[in-house]
Amino acid sequence: MTDLAQLELDLINAIGSAETAAAVEDLRVAALGKSGSISGLLKGMGAMSPDERREQGPKINGLRDRVSSALTARKAELESAELDARLKAEHVDLTLPPRPRRRGSVHPTMQVMDEMVALFADMGFAVAEGPDVEDDFHNFTALNFPPKHPAREMHDTFFLKPDPETGERKVLRTHTSPVQVRTMMSQTPPIRIIAPGRTFRKDSDATHTPMFHQVEGLVIDKGIHMGHLKWTLETFV
Repeated sequence: MTDLAQLELDLINAIGSAETAAAVEDLRVAALGKSGSISGLLKGMGAMSPDERREQGPKINGLRDRVSSALTARKAELESAELDARLKAEHVDLTLPPRPRRRGSVHPTMQVMDEMVALFADMGFAVAEGPDVEDDFHNFTALNFPPKHPAREMHDTFFLKPDPETGERKVLRTHTSPVQVRTMMSQTPPIRIIAPGRTFRKDSDATHTPMFHQVEGLVIDKGIHMGHLKWTLETFV
Protein backbone atom coordinates (compact mmCIF):
# COMPACT_ATOMS: atom_id res chain seq x y z
CA MET A 1 0.00 0.00 0.00
CA THR A 2 1.32 3.43 -0.95
CA ASP A 3 2.36 5.66 1.94
CA LEU A 4 -0.13 8.52 1.42
CA ALA A 5 1.54 10.83 3.92
CA GLN A 6 4.92 10.46 2.23
CA LEU A 7 3.39 10.88 -1.23
CA GLU A 8 1.66 14.07 -0.11
CA LEU A 9 4.86 15.41 1.45
CA ASP A 10 6.84 14.70 -1.71
CA LEU A 11 4.23 16.36 -3.94
CA ILE A 12 3.83 19.44 -1.73
CA ASN A 13 7.61 19.90 -1.58
CA ALA A 14 7.89 19.52 -5.35
CA ILE A 15 5.10 22.02 -5.90
CA GLY A 16 6.74 24.53 -3.56
CA SER A 17 10.06 24.12 -5.37
CA ALA A 18 8.58 24.65 -8.83
CA GLU A 19 9.91 27.86 -10.37
CA THR A 20 7.64 28.20 -13.40
CA ALA A 21 3.97 27.76 -14.15
CA ALA A 22 4.95 25.16 -16.75
CA ALA A 23 6.75 23.13 -14.07
CA VAL A 24 3.64 23.24 -11.91
CA GLU A 25 1.59 21.98 -14.85
CA ASP A 26 4.01 19.06 -15.28
CA LEU A 27 3.53 18.19 -11.60
CA ARG A 28 -0.24 18.34 -12.03
CA VAL A 29 -0.09 15.88 -14.89
CA ALA A 30 2.27 13.63 -12.89
CA ALA A 31 -0.07 13.61 -9.89
CA LEU A 32 -3.58 14.12 -11.23
CA GLY A 33 -3.26 13.30 -14.91
CA LYS A 34 -4.66 10.17 -16.52
CA SER A 35 -1.62 8.18 -15.49
CA GLY A 36 -0.79 10.26 -12.41
CA SER A 37 0.17 8.87 -9.05
CA ILE A 38 -2.99 10.03 -7.28
CA SER A 39 -5.17 9.09 -10.24
CA GLY A 40 -3.70 5.57 -10.01
CA LEU A 41 -4.71 5.40 -6.37
CA LEU A 42 -8.25 6.46 -7.23
CA LYS A 43 -8.46 3.80 -9.94
CA GLY A 44 -7.13 1.19 -7.54
CA MET A 45 -10.03 1.75 -5.19
CA GLY A 46 -12.14 -0.44 -7.46
CA ALA A 47 -10.12 -3.47 -6.45
CA MET A 48 -10.46 -2.77 -2.74
CA SER A 49 -12.90 -4.42 -0.46
CA PRO A 50 -15.79 -2.34 0.82
CA ASP A 51 -14.11 -1.90 4.17
CA GLU A 52 -10.84 -0.77 2.56
CA ARG A 53 -12.70 1.71 0.33
CA ARG A 54 -14.47 3.20 3.34
CA GLU A 55 -11.11 3.61 5.08
CA GLN A 56 -8.88 4.65 2.19
CA GLY A 57 -11.40 6.55 0.05
CA PRO A 58 -11.61 9.70 2.21
CA LYS A 59 -7.82 9.73 2.64
CA ILE A 60 -7.13 9.47 -1.08
CA ASN A 61 -9.81 12.03 -1.96
CA GLY A 62 -8.46 14.39 0.70
CA LEU A 63 -4.95 13.95 -0.71
CA ARG A 64 -6.24 14.74 -4.19
CA ASP A 65 -8.04 17.89 -2.99
CA ARG A 66 -5.06 19.21 -1.00
CA VAL A 67 -2.60 18.60 -3.82
CA SER A 68 -4.99 20.18 -6.33
CA SER A 69 -5.35 23.29 -4.13
CA ALA A 70 -1.57 23.53 -3.71
CA LEU A 71 -1.07 23.23 -7.47
CA THR A 72 -3.65 25.94 -8.19
CA ALA A 73 -2.20 28.35 -5.62
CA ARG A 74 1.41 27.86 -6.74
CA LYS A 75 0.51 28.20 -10.41
CA ALA A 76 -1.37 31.46 -9.76
CA GLU A 77 1.57 32.80 -7.74
CA LEU A 78 4.10 31.98 -10.45
CA GLU A 79 1.90 33.28 -13.28
CA SER A 80 1.50 36.58 -11.44
CA ALA A 81 5.27 36.85 -10.92
CA GLU A 82 5.92 35.96 -14.56
CA LEU A 83 3.43 38.59 -15.70
CA ASP A 84 5.07 41.25 -13.54
CA ALA A 85 8.49 40.32 -14.90
CA ARG A 86 7.23 40.44 -18.49
CA LEU A 87 5.55 43.80 -17.98
CA LYS A 88 8.75 45.24 -16.53
CA ALA A 89 10.81 43.81 -19.37
CA GLU A 90 8.40 45.11 -22.01
CA HIS A 91 7.84 48.47 -20.35
CA VAL A 92 7.64 51.34 -22.80
CA ASP A 93 7.76 54.91 -21.55
CA LEU A 94 4.76 56.53 -23.23
CA THR A 95 5.07 59.85 -21.44
CA LEU A 96 5.89 62.99 -23.38
CA PRO A 97 8.06 65.82 -22.18
CA PRO A 98 5.88 68.61 -20.81
CA ARG A 99 5.25 71.66 -22.88
CA PRO A 100 7.31 74.54 -21.58
CA ARG A 101 5.22 77.06 -19.71
CA ARG A 102 5.14 80.24 -21.67
CA ARG A 103 5.91 83.35 -19.73
CA GLY A 104 3.15 85.88 -19.60
CA SER A 105 3.52 89.40 -20.90
CA VAL A 106 1.92 92.73 -20.24
CA HIS A 107 -1.32 93.33 -22.15
CA PRO A 108 -0.87 95.86 -25.00
CA THR A 109 -3.47 98.16 -23.43
CA MET A 110 -1.60 98.20 -20.13
CA GLN A 111 1.69 98.74 -21.96
CA VAL A 112 0.26 101.88 -23.53
CA MET A 113 -1.22 103.01 -20.21
CA ASP A 114 2.10 102.50 -18.45
CA GLU A 115 3.94 104.45 -21.14
CA MET A 116 1.46 107.32 -20.86
CA VAL A 117 1.70 107.38 -17.08
CA ALA A 118 5.51 107.41 -17.28
CA LEU A 119 5.45 110.25 -19.81
CA PHE A 120 3.12 112.41 -17.73
CA ALA A 121 5.12 111.59 -14.60
CA ASP A 122 8.18 113.08 -16.31
CA MET A 123 6.13 116.25 -16.82
CA GLY A 124 5.31 116.42 -13.12
CA PHE A 125 1.84 114.84 -13.08
CA ALA A 126 0.75 112.58 -10.23
CA VAL A 127 -1.57 109.62 -10.74
CA ALA A 128 -5.02 109.81 -9.13
CA GLU A 129 -7.45 106.91 -9.01
CA GLY A 130 -11.09 106.37 -8.11
CA PRO A 131 -13.67 103.59 -7.85
CA ASP A 132 -15.13 101.84 -10.89
CA VAL A 133 -18.59 101.97 -9.25
CA GLU A 134 -19.69 105.58 -8.80
CA ASP A 135 -22.66 107.43 -7.38
CA ASP A 136 -24.81 109.80 -9.41
CA PHE A 137 -23.28 112.89 -7.84
CA HIS A 138 -19.66 112.23 -8.77
CA ASN A 139 -20.41 110.71 -12.18
CA PHE A 140 -23.05 113.21 -13.37
CA THR A 141 -24.28 116.00 -11.08
CA ALA A 142 -20.89 117.42 -10.04
CA LEU A 143 -19.92 117.51 -13.71
CA ASN A 144 -22.99 119.60 -14.63
CA PHE A 145 -24.91 116.84 -16.40
CA PRO A 146 -28.55 118.03 -16.38
CA PRO A 147 -31.21 115.62 -15.05
CA LYS A 148 -32.48 114.78 -18.56
CA HIS A 149 -29.07 114.34 -20.16
CA PRO A 150 -28.96 111.28 -22.50
CA ALA A 151 -25.95 109.87 -20.64
CA ARG A 152 -28.20 109.31 -17.62
CA GLU A 153 -30.46 106.99 -19.60
CA MET A 154 -30.43 103.20 -19.24
CA HIS A 155 -29.44 102.68 -22.87
CA ASP A 156 -26.18 104.58 -22.40
CA THR A 157 -25.08 103.73 -18.85
CA PHE A 158 -24.74 100.58 -16.75
CA PHE A 159 -26.91 101.06 -13.66
CA LEU A 160 -26.64 98.78 -10.64
CA LYS A 161 -29.64 97.56 -8.65
CA PRO A 162 -31.07 100.20 -6.28
CA ASP A 163 -29.87 100.16 -2.70
CA PRO A 164 -32.66 98.45 -0.68
CA GLU A 165 -32.42 101.07 2.09
CA THR A 166 -31.78 104.35 0.25
CA GLY A 167 -33.06 103.52 -3.24
CA GLU A 168 -29.86 105.02 -4.69
CA ARG A 169 -28.73 103.49 -7.97
CA LYS A 170 -25.00 103.54 -8.53
CA VAL A 171 -23.41 103.23 -11.94
CA LEU A 172 -20.30 101.87 -13.56
CA ARG A 173 -18.44 105.10 -14.18
CA THR A 174 -18.83 106.33 -17.74
CA HIS A 175 -15.57 108.31 -17.65
CA THR A 176 -12.66 108.96 -15.32
CA SER A 177 -13.84 112.53 -14.70
CA PRO A 178 -15.23 111.60 -11.24
CA VAL A 179 -11.60 111.21 -10.19
CA GLN A 180 -11.11 114.91 -10.94
CA VAL A 181 -14.12 115.75 -8.78
CA ARG A 182 -12.88 113.64 -5.89
CA THR A 183 -9.40 115.14 -6.19
CA MET A 184 -10.70 118.73 -6.16
CA MET A 185 -12.89 117.95 -3.14
CA SER A 186 -10.02 116.39 -1.18
CA GLN A 187 -7.03 118.52 -2.19
CA THR A 188 -6.21 122.19 -2.47
CA PRO A 189 -4.36 123.76 -5.42
CA PRO A 190 -1.88 123.44 -6.92
CA ILE A 191 -3.17 120.24 -8.53
CA ARG A 192 -1.52 118.43 -11.40
CA ILE A 193 -2.88 114.93 -11.95
CA ILE A 194 -3.79 112.38 -14.55
CA ALA A 195 -6.62 109.90 -13.99
CA PRO A 196 -6.05 106.65 -15.91
CA GLY A 197 -8.53 103.82 -15.57
CA ARG A 198 -11.36 101.68 -16.87
CA THR A 199 -14.67 103.15 -17.93
CA PHE A 200 -17.97 101.57 -18.96
CA ARG A 201 -20.65 102.46 -21.49
CA LYS A 202 -23.32 100.52 -23.36
CA ASP A 203 -21.45 100.63 -26.65
CA SER A 204 -20.75 97.39 -28.47
CA ASP A 205 -19.93 97.45 -32.17
CA ALA A 206 -16.97 97.11 -34.51
CA THR A 207 -15.18 100.09 -32.95
CA HIS A 208 -16.51 100.12 -29.37
CA THR A 209 -16.55 97.77 -26.40
CA PRO A 210 -18.58 98.11 -23.18
CA MET A 211 -15.35 98.52 -21.21
CA PHE A 212 -12.51 100.77 -22.35
CA HIS A 213 -9.74 102.91 -20.88
CA GLN A 214 -9.32 106.64 -20.50
CA VAL A 215 -6.60 108.95 -19.29
CA GLU A 216 -7.73 112.42 -18.24
CA GLY A 217 -5.56 115.25 -17.01
CA LEU A 218 -6.26 118.12 -14.63
CA VAL A 219 -4.11 121.13 -13.78
CA ILE A 220 -5.21 123.81 -11.30
CA ASP A 221 -2.76 126.53 -10.29
CA LYS A 222 -2.13 130.22 -10.54
CA GLY A 223 -0.85 131.52 -13.86
CA ILE A 224 -1.96 128.49 -15.88
CA HIS A 225 -2.96 129.33 -19.48
CA MET A 226 -3.47 127.75 -22.89
CA GLY A 227 0.26 127.79 -23.56
CA HIS A 228 0.74 125.20 -20.84
CA LEU A 229 -1.95 123.02 -22.40
CA LYS A 230 -0.38 123.35 -25.84
CA TRP A 231 3.07 122.46 -24.53
CA THR A 232 1.69 119.45 -22.67
CA LEU A 233 -0.12 118.13 -25.74
CA GLU A 234 2.86 118.67 -28.02
CA THR A 235 5.18 116.98 -25.56
CA PHE A 236 2.80 114.05 -25.25
CA VAL A 237 2.47 113.65 -29.01
